Amino acid sequence: MRSRLMFAWPIAVLMLVSGSMLGCSEESGGQNGSGGDATLTTRGALSSKVRGMDPMDIGDTTSSSVASNIFDCLYQYHYLKRPYELIPSVAESMPTVSEDGLTYTITLRDDVYFQDDECFTETEGKGRKVVANDFIYSWKRIANLKNVSKNWWIFDGRIKGFNEFRKYTEGVTDKKDVDYDRPVEGLVAVDDRTLQITLTKPWPQVVYMMSHLPTAVVPREAVEHYGDEFINHPVGTGPYMLTDWRRGSKIVFERNPNYREEFYPSEGSEGDKEAGRLDDAGKRLPLIDRVELLIIEEDQPRWLKFVQGDLDIGGIPKDNFDTAVTPSRGLTGDLREKGIVLEIYEDPATFWYGFNMEEPLLGNNLPLRQALNLAIDRDEYLKLFLNDRGMPARGVLPPMLAGYDPDVDSPFTVYDPELARKKVKEAEAIHGGPIPPIVLTMGSTDSVARQTGQWFTRAYQQVGITLEVDYMDWPSAQEKVKTKSAQMYAMGWVADIPDAENFMQLFYGPNASPGTNNMNYQNDEADALYEKLSVMEESPERVEVIRQMQKKVIDDLPCVFTLHRKAYLLRYDWLRNYKPHVFGYGLAKYRNIDAELRQQRVGR
Repeated sequence: MRSRLMFAWPIAVLMLVSGSMLGCSEESGGQNGSGGDATLTTRGALSSKVRGMDPMDIGDTTSSSVASNIFDCLYQYHYLKRPYELIPSVAESMPTVSEDGLTYTITLRDDVYFQDDECFTETEGKGRKVVANDFIYSWKRIANLKNVSKNWWIFDGRIKGFNEFRKYTEGVTDKKDVDYDRPVEGLVAVDDRTLQITLTKPWPQVVYMMSHLPTAVVPREAVEHYGDEFINHPVGTGPYMLTDWRRGSKIVFERNPNYREEFYPSEGSEGDKEAGRLDDAGKRLPLIDRVELLIIEEDQPRWLKFVQGDLDIGGIPKDNFDTAVTPSRGLTGDLREKGIVLEIYEDPATFWYGFNMEEPLLGNNLPLRQALNLAIDRDEYLKLFLNDRGMPARGVLPPMLAGYDPDVDSPFTVYDPELARKKVKEAEAIHGGPIPPIVLTMGSTDSVARQTGQWFTRAYQQVGITLEVDYMDWPSAQEKVKTKSAQMYAMGWVADIPDAENFMQLFYGPNASPGTNNMNYQNDEADALYEKLSVMEESPERVEVIRQMQKKVIDDLPCVFTLHRKAYLLRYDWLRNYKPHVFGYGLAKYRNIDAELRQQRVGR
C-alpha cells in the first residue's frame, strides 16, 4: 500500500495500514449506524504530525492514511475480498491491454467530479468533471524535476517519452514555467474519458501502481491557484474534503457532496457475513459524515483517550501491553467488558535503521556497517519495544510476499558483540583512526523514541562505537533523509502493493533520495537484477531473481534490519464493518457505528 516510510520504533504500531487510526463516535444528536439524517462524526488519533497532503509529495504512511480520504486513483482494492483484488475507482473498468502487453487503454467514469473549491473560478467554485488529461497532468507533476518528487521511481523508464519530458524540465528555470501541455508519446488522452498508456517494456505491476496514492488525480486549477500551498489545500475527488487543519493538534474532514455514486460491497470473503460486514451492503458511501483526527504524539494520553471511549480504535503502547493482552495473546477481562475487541494480523512491513551510503564514514566502510548490525540484539529489541509483536528481520522482504525466504542467512544480521568488536577494529584501520561519533536521526521526540535511542546508544557503546541521537518530529526527519542530510536514521517500509518489487526498488540505485532509495545504495549487480525482476511475471524464476538481489543487499548492509511486525489493534464493538486491510487506504468511507451500543457502553 503505497510508498510508506515509517518510524522503526513501536509508536508506529498505531499507524496501521488499514486506515485504522480512524475511530468513530457519535456527535451530539448524531445518527446511529442503522439510519437517520443527523451527522455522524468519527474521531481518531494520529501518533505523528502530517507532513502534507499533496499526493505527488507523499511517501509516508501517516500522510497517506490522511490524504487517501481526499484523493482517488484509477483503481482501488476491494474492501472485503481476500486474496486482495483490484477493482475500478475513477476508472470505469479494468484496462484493456494490447497483445504485446505494452499498451493499456483505460476508460474513466463519467460521474467523477473534483470537490467544490474557490480555485474553479470559471464555474464559480463548483468542482468540474475529471477528464483523462487530469491524470496526465498529475503524473507530469511527479516527472517535473523542479518538484523534487520522491515518487518518480514509479514511472522512471516505464512510459514512452516520459523520461524525455523529465529531462526537458531540467532545463526550465522555474517549475511554474514547465509546459504541462508538452506531449508525451506514451501518455495520450484519446478523448475526455479515454486514457492510453504505452510502456517502454513490459510492466506487470502497472495496474497495482494505478491504485497507489501518488498517482491520484489532482486538478491543475488548484495547483496553479495555491502554488506551493497546495500541499496544505488539497483538492481531490475522494469521499471527504479537508475543512480544518490545526498543525500539531487536529485534522477535520467532511463528506464531499460531489462524491460519485459508490456503494458498500454486496459480497466478500468467508466469514464476512457472519461477522456483520455485509449488513450495510448496497448503501451509498461514505457512511460517516465527518472525520476528526487528533494528533497525540505521546503514547499514554492517546491510550487514555482510547480506554475512555473517546477513540474507537487504536494501538497498544508497549507499557500497557501486559495489562491489555494475556500471555496466550487474548484480551484481558476488563477490556472485554468494555466492549473492546482485539484484532491480530500479519503486516507486510520491514523496519530498519538506514545508513546514508553517500556519507563517507558509513558508505566506504563495510566492516563498520557489519559491526553496527552485529551489535544489535533483535530479539531483545522486539521484547523491550514491541512486546514480541513481530519477528527479527534478517533481510529485505517480509512474510506474505512471494520471494520471502524464511531461511535467509547472513553472519552479520545476527547478534554477536564479540565479532562486532573485531569489526570495529577493522573499521578503524580503514578509517585511519578511532571511529568518530555516529549521529542517528529519530523522527519522534516521545518517551519511547528516547528509550529506543538510549538502548541503541548502550548497545553500540559496548562494542566501541559512540552514538549520538538527534530527536525531531516526523516531518523534519523525513526532510532530513530526503535531502541526504541524515547519517543514520530510523525508517521502514510498509508494502504499497502485494508484490516484492515494491521492496526491492528501495535498493535500486536510480531511486536514490529524494526517491525511495533513502539509503542512496548503489550496486550495479543489484540494479541489473532489479531491472530483470521488474519486467517478469510472477513465477518461480522471478522468485529466484528476487532472492539473488536480496543477497546482494544483505552482503552490502546499507542498513540495520530490525523487524517484521505483527499488528495488534484494539477497537470497540460499536465500530462496524472493520476488517484489516493491508494494501488499502481511504477506508474510512466503509466504516459505520452502532450509536445505540456506544451509548450503552460509554453513556454518550
